[in-house]
Amino acid sequence: MSDENKTQLLQQFIGSEPSYYQKQFDKIGASATFSWTFNLIAALLGPVWFGLRSLWKWALPFLMLETFAYIQLGRALFGDLAAEARDRITQIEGTLAFRREQLQAAIDREADNVAVFERTINSLETAIADIGLEVSAAEASATGVALVGVAVLLGTKLVEGLVANQVLERRYSEWLSDRAIVCGLNPARTALSVLFFLLVVVACVLQYALPGSVEWLAQFPTDPNIRLSAIAAVERFFSFIIESGQWLFDIITYGIRSVLDALEVLFVDTPWPVICAFIALLTWLSAGPRAAIATLGFLAYMGFLGFWEKAMTTLALLGTAACISIAIGIPIGLFCAHRPRLYAAIRPVMDFMQTMPAFVFMIPVIAFFGTGKPAAVVTTMIFGGTPVIRLTVLGMRGVPESIREAAIAYGASKWYLLRKVDLPLAAPSILAGVNQTIMLSLAMVVVASLIGAKGLGEDVLEALQYASVGQGILAGFAILFCAMILDRIVQGRRK
Repeated sequence: MSDENKTQLLQQFIGSEPSYYQKQFDKIGASATFSWTFNLIAALLGPVWFGLRSLWKWALPFLMLETFAYIQLGRALFGDLAAEARDRITQIEGTLAFRREQLQAAIDREADNVAVFERTINSLETAIADIGLEVSAAEASATGVALVGVAVLLGTKLVEGLVANQVLERRYSEWLSDRAIVCGLNPARTALSVLFFLLVVVACVLQYALPGSVEWLAQFPTDPNIRLSAIAAVERFFSFIIESGQWLFDIITYGIRSVLDALEVLFVDTPWPVICAFIALLTWLSAGPRAAIATLGFLAYMGFLGFWEKAMTTLALLGTAACISIAIGIPIGLFCAHRPRLYAAIRPVMDFMQTMPAFVFMIPVIAFFGTGKPAAVVTTMIFGGTPVIRLTVLGMRGVPESIREAAIAYGASKWYLLRKVDLPLAAPSILAGVNQTIMLSLAMVVVASLIGAKGLGEDVLEALQYASVGQGILAGFAILFCAMILDRIVQGRRK
């Protein structure tokens, strides 16, 4: 590349003083190590310089450091460092005056508690004296606070000047390969950098150095009626949903209760030797003899400690929620794997389901389904149903396109491609999603007991209420063993 072209490109990227930056960039490029260059303009402008160059990942940390330095300087020069201590003295003086009045009244009545009031007054006077020393120390620390602010500001300016050319040269190298990167000087970007810097620094200095000088900085300007109106609107919305969709909630409740009742009859009412043999055989067929022996040990633990019936109820509840979540989640994941737009549409819903605290979404669940086991199952499904969808999509997208193309070239149908190519290769990721769904369902067992779900969650909840450590630990292990049994049966040998 000729020198003329290099100068034109640099002029286009920099927007000002290309000769200076050409010299600095040549110096940086000629060295394999750190080149000591200092950009005085970047040091003076600080975060504003990095912002107008669109180097925000550097501008924001420098802005935080400079803001801290300006706050310290503002506190030392204009603020009252002893304001908090003086407020405490004022409060104590008010209490002291009240106690002296009580003391005088007790002396006039010749009461027996005169000595008590005298000791209280002495304690308050001692506290005022101690806080007075704090006031003196705070006032004397103004010079030290100012020096800290100056040191932080100068150190930040020094670092800004040293790294500015290095960072800009790296951005220039990236721009040569990708012209979509922001370059040059833009009035709008410059104005944004300046205004953002001034807003942050001025607001923080006013708040910390002169607290109370601007009232709306300390407290967000709002109106209680806004919150009350929002609450009323949300309640009207849910009332409308409940009234218009009650038939749908009844159908869902009936379906969940049918599955749950069937599993409870199977696990609770069936004689325990039959259940033990059935679960052990199922685990043997799915995961092998070692897992079957471990399962028998887990079942023995539950039986000997008196947790059998509650453990079977928990296993039915956990199995219902996990199985429904898996039965719904895997098909949704398969359907969304090759439909990016659809997956992008449901991702915010899954993010909401995973991040919203369980106690919050329990409120509409109770409104829609009432309290009891169906509501507990729905709550568990909301909390634990998303990992299987995410990991199914991840596994399906991880299937190499070359393998799929080869299968299609040999005449594989879509159904054959799904059964013989996609699912076997995506199985590890899908099984990891199943495992996460089961584990998250396990985490909801205790929470679900708050809305009427029976089982081992009740024992843990009672242990929390009455600080019964032994009961809580033993019941917790029983819950863990239920989840491990279900996980081994579902996942098998992970092959």
